[in-house]
Amino acid sequence: MPNEDVKIGTVDGDLARWFGNLGRLTVQRAVSELRAGRPVKLTGSNGASLMVAAAEMLAGERIAAWHQAAAGAPGLVLPAPRLAHLGVTTSVPSYVSLEGLLASEIDDILLAVEPDVPAFEHRPALSLEILALELVKRAYLLPAALVLPGAAGEQTALAEVHAAAVADFHEQSARDLTIAARTRVPLTEATNAEFVIFRGGDGLHDQVAIVIGEPSPRRPVLTRLHSACLTGDLFASLKCDCGDQLRLAVGEITTAGSGVLLYLDQEGRGIGLLNKMRAYGLQELGHDTMDADAVLGYGPDERRYAVAGAMLALLGFREITLMTNNPGKITALEDFGVNVVGHQRILGAVNPHNHNYLKTKARRAGHMLDAITRP
Repeated sequence: MPNEDVKIGTVDGDLARWFGNLGRLTVQRAVSELRAGRPVKLTGSNGASLMVAAAEMLAGERIAAWHQAAAGAPGLVLPAPRLAHLGVTTSVPSYVSLEGLLASEIDDILLAVEPDVPAFEHRPALSLEILALELVKRAYLLPAALVLPGAAGEQTALAEVHAAAVADFHEQSARDLTIAARTRVPLTEATNAEFVIFRGGDGLHDQVAIVIGEPSPRRPVLTRLHSACLTGDLFASLKCDCGDQLRLAVGEITTAGSGVLLYLDQEGRGIGLLNKMRAYGLQELGHDTMDADAVLGYGPDERRYAVAGAMLALLGFREITLMTNNPGKITALEDFGVNVVGHQRILGAVNPHNHNYLKTKARRAGHMLDAITRP
C-alpha cells in the first residue's frame, strides 16, 4: 500500500527503514529493466499480475518472439492522446489486442506519424494496465506498454514491482528527499549563490536548488521553478525561451536581493530528452508543440511538483512569490503545501523560431504570454 515499505525476500520493515523505501527501489529497478528491453512483473493488491514490457524496446518482431516464448498473446496499452492520433475517440487509456496482427502492423500502431493503420480491437484499460503504462512513462520511453496477463511469460521477468509502489512513486520520492551537498558557486548574474543538491528524486535523478543571497524563511521568497532544457539552457536554442528565462530569473532574483531557483530534472515538460527530440521532429512536419507530444502519446504537460514542494520545505521556505507565466505551476505547488502569495511573469525573447511555440502555450495551455505573442 502507499506509504508502506514493501517486503522483498527476507528484508523486513525495520531493515527497510535503514535502506530506504523498498517500494520506491523496486520501481527504480523495474525502470532499469524496461530501459534494457526486459519485461517486469507488476502485481496488484488483489494478487493479480501482469508481465510488462516497453513496446518501444521490443517492436513488432521481438513482440512476436516474446509472444512465442511466453505462450500467450501480449496486448498493447496506449494512452488517449496516441489513440486519438490513430483515429480512436477515447478519453482514457485503452488495451489493444495484438492477436492476428503482423509485425509491420504492430509497428505502425506504435510509431506511425501519419498513420494508415489496420483496424484493431480495443477496450478501456483496467487499473493495473494503466499502471503498466505509467511505469513505462517513468522510464522515459514511448508511452506504450506491452502486457501479458497472469503467469504467462512470468519466466521472462527478472524484477517484480507492486502497483501501489508505482502509483505512489513520485510522492514517495518527495518524502525520501534529502539534502546531500551544498556549496558556494559564484555565477555571472549572482556572485553570492549557493548550490544545494538533493538526493532521492524520481528515479536516480538528483535535483538542484540555487539559493541566491540570504532569503529569509519568515518572508515570502522570490522563487523560480525551472525545468531542465538542455537545448535552450546550454546551447541557446531558438526554438524556446527557456535559456532566456533561466538567466533572467537569476538576474531578477539578484536584483531583488535574494531568492531561490529550483532546477528540476523534467526535460521536455516531463517527457525526457529523447522524446523531446522526437517531438521536435514532429514539429518539423507541421504539428504544434502540444500536438507533437500527443502524437507520441503524452499529455500537454507531464511534469509533477511534489519533489519541488519537498525541496522548498527542506530549505525552510513555506511562502513564495513565484516567477512564472504558467498558472498551472501555482496550483500544483499549492497542492503540495506551498503557499504561493503572489507571482510575477518572466518573459524571454521572441524570435521567428519560437513565436508559434509561445503562441501555442498562450492559446492552448493558458500561459500568460498574450502581450508578446500577438502577430
